[in-house]
Amino acid sequence: MSEPVQTLDGWYALHDFRLIDWKAWKQADPEERKQIVEEFLELTASFSAVEEARNGSYGQYSIVGHKADLLFIHMRPTVEELNQLEHQFNKTRFADFLTSPYSYFSVVELSGYLAKGDADPDSNPYLQKRLKPVLPKTNHVCFYPMNKKREGNDNWYMLSMDERREMMKSHGMIGRAYADTVTQIITGSVGLDDWEWGVTLFSDDPLQFKKLIYEMRFDEVSARYAEFGSFLVGNRLTEQKVKDMLQV
Repeated sequence: MSEPVQTLDGWYALHDFRLIDWKAWKQADPEERKQIVEEFLELTASFSAVEEARNGSYGQYSIVGHKADLLFIHMRPTVEELNQLEHQFNKTRFADFLTSPYSYFSVVELSGYLAKGDADPDSNPYLQKRLKPVLPKTNHVCFYPMNKKREGNDNWYMLSMDERREMMKSHGMIGRAYADTVTQIITGSVGLDDWEWGVTLFSDDPLQFKKLIYEMRFDEVSARYAEFGSFLVGNRLTEQKVKDMLQV
């Protein structure tokens, strides 16, 4: 049996994608729409408030393309809290105009391939910041799920620890070259969702998503062992942009 890598795990994460029933929304009374948006913004303000106390993080985005209209990213210390947030949102009047095409449940993860084995996450401020991240307030977001292959000779999980560690070191160097323009949050989902990891990228320049992921395609970890799901890209929604989007 190949040696499994140990991980450090932090906050739980929910990527909640929604589609708007634009026909029903446009047919609603303008005054009702205004009240619904005000109720929605009041709730999302309470979601964001946890960042001040370092009890979680929240982000909201408008998604480009047909796969979704909205993305809400929640990070909280417990699964119960994420579930409660879902229920709170689904009880709003705005939720009556939405459907859920996709969601992703995972937990913030730091791989042990490159980490020091004696690192204590509870007393290390750097690790705490990585494990309990505040979502960057960049203009753009990119999310995609991924797996490591388990096919014939291309089976990541049959490689030795040394082989995997060396490849991940090379893989990580590419990401670090984009550290000034792209922030990356990796969440693990083995046993939690259909894929093994979720990758969320944040940048003020969406072209950096393309450049980073393209360059990683030539790295052996991605070229030989990675499988990717759908990519979803969006723009950060401020309170004013929510009002502009929903025209109230």
